[in-house]
Amino acid sequence: MAAAGLAGLFAVYKPAGVAWGRVREALETRLLRELNAAPERAPRQRVRFLPSPAPGGGGAVELVAASVPVLADHPLVRGPRFRKLKIGAGHRLDVKASGVFVLGIGHGNKLLTDLYNCHLTKVYTVGGLFGKATDDFSDTGNLIEKTTFDHITREKLERILAVIQGTNQKALLTYSNIDMKTQEAYELAVKGLIRPMGKSPPIITAIRCLQFALPEFQLEIHCLHETQQYLRKVVHEIGLELKSSAVCTQVRRTRDGVFTVDDALPRTQWNLQSIQEAIRNCQLKVETELEKTLAAHEENSPLHQLDGTQLSMLCRSVGEQHTRAATCQRGDGQQKERG
Repeated sequence: MAAAGLAGLFAVYKPAGVAWGRVREALETRLLRELNAAPERAPRQRVRFLPSPAPGGGGAVELVAASVPVLADHPLVRGPRFRKLKIGAGHRLDVKASGVFVLGIGHGNKLLTDLYNCHLTKVYTVGGLFGKATDDFSDTGNLIEKTTFDHITREKLERILAVIQGTNQKALLTYSNIDMKTQEAYELAVKGLIRPMGKSPPIITAIRCLQFALPEFQLEIHCLHETQQYLRKVVHEIGLELKSSAVCTQVRRTRDGVFTVDDALPRTQWNLQSIQEAIRNCQLKVETELEKTLAAHEENSPLHQLDGTQLSMLCRSVGEQHTRAATCQRGDGQQKERG
């Protein structure tokens, strides 16, 4: 069946200048068209007794059993087999941004929620241009001012980047709610699982300069809970720190959790067969990441850290509370019966 294997997670490459909602609509339209164009099973047959001339002639009629197709199964009566697909969107990209865009179909919508709760790092390539500032921090915004930039060097830029990374590392530790002097913190750090436990402001976990050729530069930013507009503002603030100004020329997501650019389907492959194959190829690493994160949380949960005596006391306490509650309910029932 054409719809087989069409449940899970996959990634596409969203081009700049297109809203993420339009991407999802285009995918749904293409998939519905291909699913409904696939070969259908033969209509069901039903036995009917139809009038037929009797063998003796003379105008006599008799009923003869015959197998006829069920009209309700005819495409012109039934209409399209597939009318709507539930396609969920992962971490979204605004209109100006491009890159890896993860979507889910069927039970993949639940997997999207599970991955969101893992707080996985996303990676961006961000382009910048020194010498001007705009109202929206992008190179297409309304020009506010022009500044000089000849005094900027790569060393000065990398110093600013180091300060940004150090400040954000402190914020990461704060929002992860982990005591850095404990064995738990060490084990999570080794596994690369120090992440915010819930909502937090945008956090940059790593930032480095990829290219530097005045007035242009390019950064690689690893971050959590960000928006693309926040990254443009980071470029603007870097310009201010360097006694100049800067605008963002490009925001391109190269990784979203376990999905990379290599996993993202280009527009020419937004079809049923390619998406089914992409879901199969990504299934294992999605499951592996979810299991790894779940195992780390269980190992470092307060319940897991209790020793045998503490765990027994906790279980006994819960059991006693349950017994008291049951006794109270029986007592209330007996009083009602007496009343």
